[in-house]
Amino acid sequence: MGTLNNQNKNLKELLFYGVFILVTFLFYSFDRKKPFIELHEIIFFLNYTIAALIISYFLFPKFIYKKNYFRFIIYFILLISAVILIEEGVIEQLFFPDTRGSHFSNILYTLLDVLPPIIIISGFKLAWDATTKQRQLDELKVMVQESELQFLKSQINPHFLFNNMNNLYAHAVEQSPKTPEIILALSSILRYMLYECKVKYVSLNKEIEQLQNFIQLGNLQIEGRGKVNFTHEINTAGFQIAPLVLMVFVENAFKHSSSSLTENIDIEIDLKLDDTGLLIFNCKNSFQQESNTENLSKGIGLENVKKRLDLLYPKEYILSITDTNNIYSVQLSLQLKNNLI
Repeated sequence: MGTLNNQNKNLKELLFYGVFILVTFLFYSFDRKKPFIELHEIIFFLNYTIAALIISYFLFPKFIYKKNYFRFIIYFILLISAVILIEEGVIEQLFFPDTRGSHFSNILYTLLDVLPPIIIISGFKLAWDATTKQRQLDELKVMVQESELQFLKSQINPHFLFNNMNNLYAHAVEQSPKTPEIILALSSILRYMLYECKVKYVSLNKEIEQLQNFIQLGNLQIEGRGKVNFTHEINTAGFQIAPLVLMVFVENAFKHSSSSLTENIDIEIDLKLDDTGLLIFNCKNSFQQESNTENLSKGIGLENVKKRLDLLYPKEYILSITDTNNIYSVQLSLQLKNNLI
């Protein structure tokens, strides 16, 4: 399959190159006084074309693309000298033995006649190769980003499961009536992660719905040891967001509040979206200063979400994380995309 694609690309290049050479020849031979093409014009241009092909398919790959410019210049001068010698010593002797072929023309005039078609034809090949190389780099960049995003997403699922399966086990052992509620919320989130989060962006409605399920699970973890307040003022029509971005911050809030405080846990989550698609996300949680808070902003989940934001929203987000006065605060400003536009 790869070989077939390469053959198609090579055929396409040769086709475009051939058409370009033909168009260049028509401009080269065009004369209002004699609207027909003479044989000597074809022979002269063929001499230039062969030189341009040698430059394009031999000198460029062997010297220019390997940044060996000095040797390229040497071979280029030798090639142009050979073109001039063939033109002056052979072609002009055949077609104009009594006029142009009777003497060696001024070298400057000859160069002005020889160089333009050669530079134009070989320049097309240089531009084609540069465009192809840039397209390959762009495709490679997209592939690397896609691979990295999939890797980052794959790390989120085990991280989430590790925290919630323990909670489910504890309730099941105690035969808590809340166990079915946990299973239902957990299965909804897992279904979302496994099936709906394979794309780059999901609707903001779906993300908020799963965020509510996640907060429900978090509430069951703290079990009356504090309060969780989730508010959102959003007209979500058409707007999309990268999946699981907000959930990581909320998970972090529950994890560190419940691990550092035995009671008086306070978590506030707020979402606002304006008409332009600017999302303002605030998440605050209480924690004890004397507990281990050095890794609050360095967890695997937070590092992953920062990388995903860099990949999916370059220069379109502002993330601020602070921990002062026993309050850990995350503020994210994110410019969302509208799939209806």
